[in-house]
Amino acid sequence: QVQLVESGGGLVQAGGSLRLSCAASGRTFSAYAMGWFRQAPGKEREFVAGINQKGGSTTYKDSVKGRFTISRDNAKNTVYLQMSILKPEDTAVYYCAANYFGGTRRIQYDYWGQGTQVTVSS
Repeated sequence: QVQLVESGGGLVQAGGSLRLSCAASGRTFSAYAMGWFRQAPGKEREFVAGINQKGGSTTYKDSVKGRFTISRDNAKNTVYLQMSILKPEDTAVYYCAANYFGGTRRIQYDYWGQGTQVTVSS
């Protein structure tokens, strides 16, 4: 089992950057694939980015490719989402999630953080 805590959200202007962090508890962090999801008010939670256990393989939602970068530091039990060229449509609560096999669907993930709010103003 793993516990996840997101941080780093806030208010930024369109075109700006923000870095989210997700700190995980436990000694088995490196056994989990990690993902970032987001959910805007009245919308379904959607996949944003994923990374495999060792960090060598990443996957992104098409609309964030070239703007967002997911990374992880297993020595620090932390996964990151570096967001740049932010757009108002990126506004959402961002959630960190973990599972053993990765994936792009909410149902595939076993563990979730509490979320952190990202607001992009125009």
